[in-house]
Formats: sequence, C-alpha cells, structure tokens
Amino acid sequence: MIGSFLKKIGVTLSLNDPQWGRGSKNNQDGKKSPETPPDLDQVWKDLNQRLSRFLGQKSGGGDGGGGFNPDSSTTRFGIGAIVFVFVFVWLVSGIFIVQEGQNAVVTTFGKYSHVNGAGMNWRWPYPIQNHEIVNVSQVRTIEVGYRSNVKNKQAHESLMLTDDENIVDIQFAVQYKLKSAAEWLYNNRDQDEMIRQVAETAIREIVGKSKMDFVLYEGREKVAMDVGALMQQILTRYKAGVQIANITMQGVQPPEQVQAAFDDAVKAGQDKERQKNEGQAYANDVIPKARGEASRTLQEAEGYKSRIVANAEGNASRFKQVLSEYQKAPAVTRDRMYLETMQQIFTSTSKVLMDTKQSNNMIYLPIDKMISQEANSVKPAVVQPVAPTTAEQIPSVEMRYNKDGRARDTRDSRDREVR
Repeated sequence: MIGSFLKKIGVTLSLNDPQWGRGSKNNQDGKKSPETPPDLDQVWKDLNQRLSRFLGQKSGGGDGGGGFNPDSSTTRFGIGAIVFVFVFVWLVSGIFIVQEGQNAVVTTFGKYSHVNGAGMNWRWPYPIQNHEIVNVSQVRTIEVGYRSNVKNKQAHESLMLTDDENIVDIQFAVQYKLKSAAEWLYNNRDQDEMIRQVAETAIREIVGKSKMDFVLYEGREKVAMDVGALMQQILTRYKAGVQIANITMQGVQPPEQVQAAFDDAVKAGQDKERQKNEGQAYANDVIPKARGEASRTLQEAEGYKSRIVANAEGNASRFKQVLSEYQKAPAVTRDRMYLETMQQIFTSTSKVLMDTKQSNNMIYLPIDKMISQEANSVKPAVVQPVAPTTAEQIPSVEMRYNKDGRARDTRDSRDREVR
C-alpha cells in the first residue's frame, strides 16, 4: 500500500540501487557521472509539486503558474490512504511481547484494566491504554538491620528489646516473590520500604515476647518461622500481592558495648551446666546401685522371714502331730524319737562309738584326728605294734538314762565336777 502510494506521487525507493540518493548525469562518453546532491529546498519543492499532482492540482501556462483544480475522487483516495496508513501504524503500536515469568498490567486511561500473561499481546495504543511489565518469578530480597554487608549495620533497625528486658542485635534478610502484579503496583506506595517496615514490626513483636537466651540460641529458627508467618498475615491484610519465601538470620548477638560481659556470663553458664551434668552423671551412677543394694537386702530379708516363718510353722505342725501320736502310744513314740535323734547325730559326726559287751561303757576313738593326720603326712605312716589294751586302760564312758528314757553321758558331768 505504501509502495503504490509512493509510486503515484513519483517517488521511487530502491535499497538495492547503489546510486540511490545520489544525483547523476551523462559524461561526454555517454556514461553517467555522479554529481553533488540537490539542494534541500529543491527537494522540498519537487515533493510539493508531486503531492499537488497526486491531489489533483494541474499546472497551467508556460510560465509554470497555474490554478488549483482538484479532482474529488483522487483527493478522497489520497486522504483515505494517508489516514489508513496512520491508523494502521497506530494500531500496530499496541502490540507488545511479555517474556516468560512476567506479567503485563494494562491500564485504560490510567485505570487498571486487566493483566496479560507471557506471549504476544495487544492493547489499545496510547493514549487509550498503556501497560507495565512486572517480573513475578524473580526472588526479591529486603535487608533489615544492615545494608549489603553485615558489618554495615543499621542500629535503628537491628537493636530491639526482649521479654526479659535485654537488648539484642539482629540482622536478617527477607526473600519474597510477587503473587499479584496488579496489587503490587497499585495497592501500596514504595513497596520495598513498606516490606522493610513490616519485617521490622514483625521481628520486634516476636522478639519482645521471647527471652534473650531463646532468641540467641535454641530459638533462632523458631523466631524466623514466626516472623515469616506474621509478615504474611500483615501483607495479606495490606493486599500487597507478596508471598514470603524465606527469612534468613544473618546475625543474632548482644550489642557490641556489652559483648565482653556477655561472653563472661555465657562462660559461667556453660560451667554451671557442665557441673550440673557431672553431678547428674554421678547421681545416675550411684543411685541405681544403692537402689539395687536396698532391693537385694529387702529381698533377702523377705526370704529369711519367709524361711523362718515356714520353718516355725513346720516345726509347730510337726510337734502337734508328734504330740497327737505320743498321746496315743507314748512308749513307741518315745523310742522312735530317740532313734531318729541318734540317727541324726551319728550322721553328722565323724566319731565312732563302740559298745562293750561287759558293761555300758563306750570306747571313744578319735577317728577324725587320725584321718586328718594321715592326710597331712608326707610319707606313709609306719604301723607300730600296739600292745593289747585292757578294759581298765580304755577310758570308760558311762551312759545313763533319764526318766524319759533318753541316754545321758556321765563323762561330761564328771569332768565338770573335777573342774
């Protein structure tokens, strides 16, 4: 369309022509020779003449002058072509491309209209509509308590009060992404500073409810999680279009002015914990042993008690049974008791008692001593002939009986009388 329009007005443009834009004339040899470019005034004059002819103006007279005699059809066509080209170019200017991970927020006469995703999009050109590209996939970072480096501290942001009225110095970073480009652009002003203030507000609230030791040591991860959750609640209430991704604690420590005293206090606390652990370990070693000994003693006492009680009950029951039998047959029961008693005595002794035929005297032989002497001797003992011993030379043991029929050794009584 543009090419045909230029041809009608007599303008020919060719990018393949090396002499395009240069004037030329023939030399004497019949060849064209380059000449200097025409004057700008002449170029403008020629362009006006060609436009006039295109719009229907015809030249009259040999002097170059003439009147304006427009041709209505040609004029309408020319004006329509110009308007069409202008409108076409204006509409084409509304085409825009959105990259992956970005959103385009479109406004109509300055008011929010809609959001376009990735790809080629079109909107009404300026001044009807306009658009702004927002990167929603980028992870953005806000620093609180420092800038670019933890050594570059911002004391008015990092110093905060704990629940036990101690001051801690905290530097942390907030990483976030955008979940709504329209809310990010139009619901809040100075979005980065807004997020920094929200982060500072959240950390001060969480730290203000916690003890200093909890914030410095075992509770750092818990504090970061609570800060992220509280920030998300506040930003959602603000409709900021922000999704908190991560809270990173860069530094949690006491203020520099009291760092030395704090180190001493920490060392003392560690020594206290170490001594407590040593005492607990000693108690864990001694107490179970003592409990075991006490349990063993109690069990032995219970066993002894049970044995004594059982023996006593058994003896009492046996005595009752013997008494019952004795009442039925006293002589038989007495002899039986005597024989059982002598059997028990002879079973547990190593002495040999020999009864003589002449009297009730008993011969006492120290067999146990003889056996022990024989076992202790290195050489076999030589048997010496022993002269026959008469009954008078053998110590006599007189056995007497009590009224109940039991035997009684009279030798012991004589020995006691002599002593």
